[in-house]
Amino acid sequence: MATGKTRREVAEAKLGFSEPTLHRFETGKVPVSPANVRALCWLYGVDSAIADALAELALGTSRAEWWDASPVVPDWFKLYVGLEASASSIFIYDGEIVPGELQTEQYAHAVFRAEQPADIEAVGRQVKLRMQRQKALFTRVSPPQVVTILGEGALRRPVGGEAVLAAQIQHLRQLARHNHVQIKVLTFAAGAHAAMAGAFRILEFEDPDDPDVVYLESHIGAVYLDEPVEVAEYRRIFALIINAAIPIEDFCRR
Repeated sequence: MATGKTRREVAEAKLGFSEPTLHRFETGKVPVSPANVRALCWLYGVDSAIADALAELALGTSRAEWWDASPVVPDWFKLYVGLEASASSIFIYDGEIVPGELQTEQYAHAVFRAEQPADIEAVGRQVKLRMQRQKALFTRVSPPQVVTILGEGALRRPVGGEAVLAAQIQHLRQLARHNHVQIKVLTFAAGAHAAMAGAFRILEFEDPDDPDVVYLESHIGAVYLDEPVEVAEYRRIFALIINAAIPIEDFCRR
């Protein structure tokens, strides 16, 4: 960098993004927000007038993808959707709910209605967005390998009612017949397990220079972990729980 700072030094400045994320900024793999630009300009000691101009330019760094223009997609989630769109493999664990990538439309409606949004019409927009995201993910020329582990509770809770849940389980069984989709269930009989701290996703990429990412979501934001030691720990946890889980077809025969 022109300032003489390395990526490691910038990452250690605690600006909210790691060394691998800086790599993604520099290679254009993810959009750079005006806030990112201003933080970096502050660190580099850039003149405020130049910082303003660069922040303005940052608005044009996003590719014109469907999620960039959608007012329904929160800014903190747009990064994930962009990463998901280019991932070669996605590993998902959720013990409470069927992940959005695998939900039926009726199940998704029930999930969003349960949040009791002030704007009830937002439910329809959110569901439409979720279905659009699924289509973009699974109709890619080279769809990603999707490996999902569900807690048994996610398949017992009657989200939307018994009929909606039954249709959702049937949808999962159909998805699991695709070569690039694997769905397993971590049953109650498994007892204590390594992923009891909560849901997570691991996204892997074919480009060796494109760091893999662990994604952790909350109601108001998300955390992206891309340091090798962090990703390695979540891979270790996933390996433990997948060995303890059973295929969804076996679960449905019980």
